[in-house]
Amino acid sequence: MAAAAHIHSAMDARRLAKRRLPWMIFDYIDGAAGAETGAARTRAALDAITLRPRVLRDVSQRSLATTLFGAPADMPFGIAPMGMCNLSAPGADLMLARLAARHSIPHGVSTVASTPLEKIIEVAQGHAWFQLYFSGDGTGTFKLVERARSAGYKTLVLTVDVPEVGRRPRELRHGFKMPFRIGPRQFIDFALHPRWSLTSLAAGKPQMANFDMPGYSFDRTESRARATWDTLARLRDMWPGNLVVKGVLDARDAQALQRAGVDAIQVSSHGARQLESAPAPIDVLPDIRAAVGPDFPLFYDSGLRSGEDVLRALTRGADFTFFGRSLQFAMAAGGEAGLNQLWSVFKSELSIAMAQCGLQDLQNVPSAHGPAPS
Repeated sequence: MAAAAHIHSAMDARRLAKRRLPWMIFDYIDGAAGAETGAARTRAALDAITLRPRVLRDVSQRSLATTLFGAPADMPFGIAPMGMCNLSAPGADLMLARLAARHSIPHGVSTVASTPLEKIIEVAQGHAWFQLYFSGDGTGTFKLVERARSAGYKTLVLTVDVPEVGRRPRELRHGFKMPFRIGPRQFIDFALHPRWSLTSLAAGKPQMANFDMPGYSFDRTESRARATWDTLARLRDMWPGNLVVKGVLDARDAQALQRAGVDAIQVSSHGARQLESAPAPIDVLPDIRAAVGPDFPLFYDSGLRSGEDVLRALTRGADFTFFGRSLQFAMAAGGEAGLNQLWSVFKSELSIAMAQCGLQDLQNVPSAHGPAPS
């Protein structure tokens, strides 16, 4: 609990995690594509959004509650799908699942999670969405879809912004690979971070847990470029639940996806981990909202570091948002106590920002582009 008590912001979690994690693991979580100017641009775009304070309104009672696909959610932010979370801390996937169950928010379960998808949705008490990568010729991909359906998942998230895995120099310098391999360079790195190494050794080497199906293995570097609109149509036909498409940054694509029958779109740059020169997602969010209309479900991730950032995204047209890296840093810094502490920080930051802006709830969040609300 000592470390968790020192987490007062997402930056605190990152600072503490950087001390505890091996360099290879920290840079895998923290790194972005190329020279990382895309990540910096995303952060700068969020910082440039101002919120308008309102005064003398009774905001003594505030609600963060919202709805998501018609079901109640305790707050307008959830857990983005992240691969190999158990590298940040042993049991991290299930820490996130318990958080999702406690707050009735979605836990995005990555194709390359380090805990089986069946176990995660069980611990999350159903509050889990399965994130899907199309790879190779799609044979294994569609097997995973059937497996997720059998496990009880109601929402499928197709990630479409990784036709080829982006080059992330920090990963490449460390020789990071999945499945996880330990060579001389990694051994030295781990030896210099004994707290992480000993706890991880005791828990067993993290593995990609969703590829124990006969005749299917996953190569992280394998091309995913064969996915097409026909692929999407096939998924739509075979998936009876909610279908979300994640990684959209163009209003024309958003309109085409809406016509194709998807249930929601997630505006995202994959945390700036794919195309360094991609626009800041928060900047294209208003255009996409205008393209799909006011009632179509529109989600957002990339660059969020606070509850105030969540309110910024809501003013730009998002209905719901997702946190990623910061949650891994919190678990690396302080385990499950660290995760719960940072989540409480996010809730407090959002609630305080709402009070400053004169908002009792999230039903009528003013638009950053509209006229000044009365």
